[in-house]
Amino acid sequence: MRRAAIVDPHGIPSCPSPRDRPFLHCPTTENKALPPCSPGPPLVTIMSTPASSARQKRPKKPKAANAIEAAVTSFLVQRPPSPERDVPVLISQAPKRWTIYEPMVLLPAGSFSSPQWTEFLNSLPEPEASDLWAAVLAQISRTASNKTPLTHLAANEGIPLHLQDGAEDAEETENVLRSPSGLRVLHGDFGAARLGGATPGLQDFAAAFWVSTRQNGIYQTWAPRWTMFSRGNISEKARLLGFHSPSPSDSVGRSSQSQHRVAQSSELRDRYAVDLYAGIGYFVFSYAKLGLRVLCWELNPWSVEGLRRGAIGNGWDVRVLQGEELSSIDMRGVLRGKERIVVFLEDNAKARERLAQVDALENDSEVRGDGDVKDAVEVLHVNCGFLPTSEPVWRDAWEMARQKGADKAWLHLHENVGVNDIEARKGEIQRLFESYKGGDHSRDVSVEHVELVKTFAPGVWHCVFDVYVYSRTSSRPT
Repeated sequence: MRRAAIVDPHGIPSCPSPRDRPFLHCPTTENKALPPCSPGPPLVTIMSTPASSARQKRPKKPKAANAIEAAVTSFLVQRPPSPERDVPVLISQAPKRWTIYEPMVLLPAGSFSSPQWTEFLNSLPEPEASDLWAAVLAQISRTASNKTPLTHLAANEGIPLHLQDGAEDAEETENVLRSPSGLRVLHGDFGAARLGGATPGLQDFAAAFWVSTRQNGIYQTWAPRWTMFSRGNISEKARLLGFHSPSPSDSVGRSSQSQHRVAQSSELRDRYAVDLYAGIGYFVFSYAKLGLRVLCWELNPWSVEGLRRGAIGNGWDVRVLQGEELSSIDMRGVLRGKERIVVFLEDNAKARERLAQVDALENDSEVRGDGDVKDAVEVLHVNCGFLPTSEPVWRDAWEMARQKGADKAWLHLHENVGVNDIEARKGEIQRLFESYKGGDHSRDVSVEHVELVKTFAPGVWHCVFDVYVYSRTSSRPT
């Protein structure tokens, strides 16, 4: 508080004493007394407020309740109290996150599966449990910006690497198709859990429940009961989309480490990418958006149907080769087609053989249907996107990349690697491909980059090793 002049009983102000004015100081050049204060209007005491207090911050708005927490709380408090039900514990154990794949909400693994929640859900009649899940969907819908109503709820329990056929003494088999057998359906009709026949047909596809999403502006769709979806690959998809673009750090007249990758869209047209594990089109669509034609191999018919629907949703022509058609393929006719994407519903072990058939057509000027292309298929990318390792197809990928007519190509090898072993693994892959090269002096090979996509487990990274295969006359990595 600042002190003003002291007012005497007669209303005449007097000079404040030094004790009353510790912050007032009048500098003088001579050691003279200050003149007495002249009479004036009475002074009032003024209270000063610190600057920090004057600018009072507005109170923060209360944080909005988590949508699932709000729905669970509302559901629980409306039920008759029970000494066996610990409401605060149930609320605290409800999931806090979710992902929307229209029209489905997918909860993380372990959601509503604690002992307390398991006991509570087992005590609920089915109609009341359905009311709970409907309330969760309704509350999430209120907070989401989706135009499509959210109607289905499930928990993601991961993709098992091995499957068992149900018998107690049955041996586990590798889950090659990456079927999401652990999906826990909570609400909504996800379609039949079993098929009438050995393989799905058009009626099965039509009756199934399909969801969709957009990543990097690309539409993707799949049947969650039958097909996995890996949200974490979005960064790798984006990297491929920009693979042939100049780096932001590049400047005119100065080479960069990625300069040999740069290509105009006209240079990519009529070149090819090969995806040996196509899935629903995870990386296929990135290559297609670049303008490349894509040859794909996939074993899961549900994934192929998702790829087909996704391609159409993005405006790309697509052809699926399957069944008896595979035994009498005319590769000349396939390549004459105008489809941006061609899918082979078969084992990728056949891919090398198929491309060898193409190589035999090298001198046919009509091989691509435009009459202007003299060379055979020029493979610019080979994608090997399978975990925990895609090594079984690396030799075939190398042979595809080094085929005559392709002066440079990139292999994208996916593998899970311990964080402390990445550099060592890079060296191993370099030596492995040097052994593939053998006495071929027309090609060189370089593991030029390792992309860390996402953590797969503590201390383990999903890595993509970019292997550059180039002719002696083409651009060398810098």
